[in-house]
Amino acid sequence: MRPSNKTRRAPPPLNAEQLRELALRYVGKYATTRAKLRTYLARKLRERGWDGGAAPDLEQLADGFAELGLIDDSAYALAKARSLGARGYGKRRLTEQLRHAGVEEEDGAEATAHADEEAVEAAVRLARRRRIGPFATEAADPRQREKWIGAMVRAGHGFGISKVISCLSPGQELDLNQLLEEFQQFKA
Repeated sequence: MRPSNKTRRAPPPLNAEQLRELALRYVGKYATTRAKLRTYLARKLRERGWDGGAAPDLEQLADGFAELGLIDDSAYALAKARSLGARGYGKRRLTEQLRHAGVEEEDGAEATAHADEEAVEAAVRLARRRRIGPFATEAADPRQREKWIGAMVRAGHGFGISKVISCLSPGQELDLNQLLEEFQQFKA
């Protein structure tokens, strides 16, 4: 195959209608927040340029999509909390992802409350998935327990619940109520 002599033409600069169409396509394709939409549109403007008078107001465009119900930061946050919790991740991991997505604290309040309620169950899910503590195939030495605790903490769980689960013996029956009580003691 011969190399092509053709060079790619740069796409034409955006106008207001094209910018709105890009935003609509993005919102239709991805679960997003107002901040992520603004970031995407700003990147497209940098790549293609602007063919219009005054610079576009990306904040107003994103807020308009939110008013129409096309973007809902609190629903995004709650969906993210459920998704991460189902995979065994903790509250700290959730708050970091919400901060990265530009979700305001008030929009993420329900999501963080959900993460608090599901903290023990999410920690157990992670332990089961990674074969930590009672889900391990063999007893662990102190170094292995430290690694398990580190893995759980990196997944967003607190030190207390991570230590309690990691110190359980392989095959030991889990009593979620007892775990919850011990978790509450570490939180206090």
